[in-house]
Amino acid sequence: MSILSSILQAIVQGVTEFLPISSSGHLSLYQHFSGNSGEGALMFSAILHLGTLVAVCAVFYKQIFELILEFIDMIKDIFTRKFSIKDASPKRRVVFMYIISTAMLIPFFIFKGIFEGFSEDSSILMEGICFLYTAAILFMADRTAKGSKRHTDLKYKDAATIGFFQGVALLPGVSRSGSTISAGLFCGLTREAAVSYSFILGIPAILGGCLVEVVGGIGEEAKAGVLPCIIGFVVAAVVGILSIKLVQMIMKSDKFKIFWIYTAVLGVVVIIIAIIELIMGHPIVIGAAQ
Repeated sequence: MSILSSILQAIVQGVTEFLPISSSGHLSLYQHFSGNSGEGALMFSAILHLGTLVAVCAVFYKQIFELILEFIDMIKDIFTRKFSIKDASPKRRVVFMYIISTAMLIPFFIFKGIFEGFSEDSSILMEGICFLYTAAILFMADRTAKGSKRHTDLKYKDAATIGFFQGVALLPGVSRSGSTISAGLFCGLTREAAVSYSFILGIPAILGGCLVEVVGGIGEEAKAGVLPCIIGFVVAAVVGILSIKLVQMIMKSDKFKIFWIYTAVLGVVVIIIAIIELIMGHPIVIGAAQ
């Protein structure tokens, strides 16, 4: 893989991981049309995801640090038999909400191999369908009445709902941030709260998924090259930080509709191309740098 190709993929990852338009779907399209698909590409994608993970930690480090401290205190209370769900503080309840939302991923990991198969196969039909699904939930979220809930106001069913939507986002073309932000809005969260909850919630999901890929694919990085992997990681992190700031600004400006319009158009275009490729009998490769 060339340096240029790694930078382009890192930019795509950094931008689309936080904009609600699906990073996995866009990376899958890039790798499909450039001929960079396969297990090596999946390993490189994991490295880029780790780069955007750094971006989340850099922007929300205060909230993350507070959650970690509260989680540690909760563990101490469990061992000292002082733990109580009923008398939990607002901060501890938020920790509960994140745990519940994250736990909702467990059933979906049964189908993780199938979901990843859609990213590595020679067809982009599923990506197109998933882009349309993303457009649909973003459309509904855009028309949802503005909520007033903060993180501390979430109920257990709200956390489970947001977690379920995150599980569906394992499919390429389904935006994780778009799904969880939309679910947060459906549950009555303010837009600011929905965005921060979504991005922080993605930390364990992204970290866990990436570690599995990195450990299971040791040696695959050689297919991309060590230097491209390092550069891709750094670029994804920097672009990711800028992307988070952009999402926060757009959500405040009440222009959420641009995302569902984009993913709807993209979904239709991708499905049409997938059908054309099916008729041709081979994928369209535009000859991007390898």
